[in-house]
Amino acid sequence: MGIVKISEQMHENLRIAGNALSRSINAQAEHWMRIGMLAELHPELNHRELSRLLIQAELAGGLTLGGACEPLRAVVGVAR
Repeated sequence: MGIVKISEQMHENLRIAGNALSRSINAQAEHWMRIGMLAELHPELNHRELSRLLIQAELAGGLTLGGACEPLRAVVGVAR
């Protein structure tokens, strides 16, 4: 675990979004990072498909860059 420095404005954005969605600031930041990571890895997927991918990854034991995303593409129904 490490420390990530972010701007005051981003911290405030995280606080607002976290409060609205009943998440801690850290949980909100991690959610945005996961969505961003998946969006960069799979630009062809929309937000709904990315959310399904996160749910399926969680059911499969968690999301990693080591390949957990690729097998789940079939579950989401997106071909390469």
